[in-house]
Amino acid sequence: MMAPDFTARADDGALVSLASLRGTIVVLYFYPKDNTPSCTVEACEFRDAWPEFAGDDVAVFGVSTDSVASHEKFRQKYQLPFRLLADEDHVIASAYGVWAPKKLFGHTFLGVRRTTFVIDRSGVIREVFEKVRARGHAKAVLDVARG
Repeated sequence: MMAPDFTARADDGALVSLASLRGTIVVLYFYPKDNTPSCTVEACEFRDAWPEFAGDDVAVFGVSTDSVASHEKFRQKYQLPFRLLADEDHVIASAYGVWAPKKLFGHTFLGVRRTTFVIDRSGVIREVFEKVRARGHAKAVLDVARG
């Protein structure tokens, strides 16, 4: 299945489009919120594995509905070497099917389901990780990205 194309603003203010990344393996990891415990663990694991991703020419992007300013602070605080994409209107999350009903303490609300997509060099979704547990996730993604 072809990955839905998008253009989004990154934490550094640059516009990033999936179409411009053809020829590169792309990891899109969707997460609920900057500076929350599991999201921080996940981001830091991708950070710690960054040399291996970069060495294999894999582009990694975290995507959440937080603002560019929030992403900028989160990225700086944890020294993340990859960019975070702002999806404040949840258009990207909706296109990828991860903007969905969630339950917490008996309440149902719409939010981002923690999900990761590995997109091959031709723009095809190679692997989808659903119901992601943050700890150990980056290593599993790296194994798939290396293919």
